[in-house]
Amino acid sequence: MEQKILSSIEGINIYGIISICIFFGFFSGMLLWAFALKKTYLTKMSDLPLEGGETNSTNKNQS
Repeated sequence: MEQKILSSIEGINIYGIISICIFFGFFSGMLLWAFALKKTYLTKMSDLPLEGGETNSTNKNQS
């Protein structure tokens, strides 16, 4: 039933092509961004959770 409904819509095949292009563009952009990151930035971000110094304010003064 869905196949008959979708085949009756004019130009429905362009949506599949557009969605693949958007996905490929986004994926390629994220890949380029990841490779363009500086090593110092990655090291700083990876060490951030280990620095400490912050306390969880929700656990303070609970009875």
